[in-house]
Order: sequence, then C-alpha cells, then structure tokens
Amino acid sequence: MAVRLNRTAFDYAKTLIKEGKYVTDDRDAWSEHQPSAEQENRYIEEHGYGAYSRWHLGVDDEVDEERKGHYKFPYGDFEKVHRCAVLSAESRAGQRKYYDIELATAHLHGMLDAFM
Repeated sequence: MAVRLNRTAFDYAKTLIKEGKYVTDDRDAWSEHQPSAEQENRYIEEHGYGAYSRWHLGVDDEVDEERKGHYKFPYGDFEKVHRCAVLSAESRAGQRKYYDIELATAHLHGMLDAFM
C-alpha cells in the first residue's frame, strides 16, 4: 500500500482550525461522531471526490481516486475538525509507520490543544 500525506487536506484542516471550525471532543468519541457510509455517499454525490478528499489526511495511490478506499485518515464530519478524529488518525498513522501523516496529525493535535 502506498499511503502518503494529502497535503491539500492538511492545509484545509489547519485553515478550519484557525477559523474556529473544530470540536474539542474526547479521544473515544470518533466512533459516535464519524459520518456514516450513507452520509459519506451523500456528500460525494453532492460535492464530488475532490471535496471528499479534503477531509482525509492520507491517500492510497494503489486505489482509484473515484473510490472511497483511496482516502484514508478522516479528521472531521464534513463541517468541522474533530479532535477525536485527529487523535485516532495520529495513533493509527504511528502504528502503521506513515510518518508524514503522523507528523501532520501531531501538528493538528497541537493546534487543537492550544485552544483548549
């Protein structure tokens, strides 16, 4: 698997945080806050894969861009950055040794914690 940092998504997440569009929720809340498959499909239908990609910090070059599986490490709910999603992504990126994504999530984590 060739997973790498989606720099556009990283920059978008930083902008959202600077604009105050974030939720400082608890670490374990992502399973409750993450969009459902139905919500993801509706978002893609309404906005396309380009917009969908901005909500994922990783991309898998071995999967077609027109498939949800191409996009990894979601960090929000299509409106706001969720701290719980960033923490989840940071942990998973570290476990899988995706260092560029791990560093990006650590940066976002630091930004969010600065506002707590």
